[in-house]
Amino acid sequence: MSKNLINKYVWLVETLYKAKKITLKEINRKWTQSELSEGEEIPRRTFNNWKNAVEEMFGLVIMCDKHDDDRYYIENREDLEEGGFQRWLLNTMSVNNTLLENKALSDRILLENIPSGQGFLTIIMEAMKKSQLLEITYKGFWSEHEHTFPVAPYCVKLFRQRWYLVGNSVNEDIIRIYALDRVLEANLSDETFKYPKQFDPEKYFKHCFGIIHDEDCPLETVKLKVSHDQANYLRSLPLHPSQKELVHTGEYSIFSVEVRPTFDFQQELLWNGDALEVLEPQWLREEMADMVKRMWNNYNKK
Repeated sequence: MSKNLINKYVWLVETLYKAKKITLKEINRKWTQSELSEGEEIPRRTFNNWKNAVEEMFGLVIMCDKHDDDRYYIENREDLEEGGFQRWLLNTMSVNNTLLENKALSDRILLENIPSGQGFLTIIMEAMKKSQLLEITYKGFWSEHEHTFPVAPYCVKLFRQRWYLVGNSVNEDIIRIYALDRVLEANLSDETFKYPKQFDPEKYFKHCFGIIHDEDCPLETVKLKVSHDQANYLRSLPLHPSQKELVHTGEYSIFSVEVRPTFDFQQELLWNGDALEVLEPQWLREEMADMVKRMWNNYNKK
């Protein structure tokens, strides 16, 4: 399937989503104003083909309301509003569309660099689909030497511009998480594995902030006092899906999250500087205070 055709499907979904309900005539008016159209309208037969392709690719059902001037709409738009894979996939393709349509502005579009590693996604996906073991050569940040070993790939996760592989390390029979930018080589094995029915990627990371899964770290209700200005940031970009705002005043807000306060979560709290204070649990409050003291001692050295 050509990129140009996929871009057209994405354009159609975006147009329907923004309009909520729209006639084919209105769709064509918007289409002819797009650089993708080359000034030509969408024939009804082509439009129907696009509808079917959108359902197959994104799982989005486009319906026509005969009682409302034959207006088209996305029947299950809540799938996009709730986020998840479909929303991420569409957003990614939408950004690609925007960039492709504005190549003349490339020197004015600044992007973040993503470390190498995503090149292994194709072979990992193939291994996941075929339930085949992977032979990976890996060198962790804290290892002096590389190691080659078999892994049963369970899922992949994207976090902070890095892709991670979650799988069972066969030799240890334990689930481990591998950063793809630390993978030196990956090859399909002739051996297969059985994906465990009890493993649910969403549940596995449900109470994690990021990529660290540590069941030895207790699940806590963490309460945070946040300055008025920084609270706006947390409202627009929550720390975790469980985030709730308990108190809102003109000077500060108090938020709660249900997480395991692992190292990556603590680092995120430090990122907020003095605009955020841990209220509960007490052990985490003390741990954060100790971190701040150690930082102060580092800067206070003569």
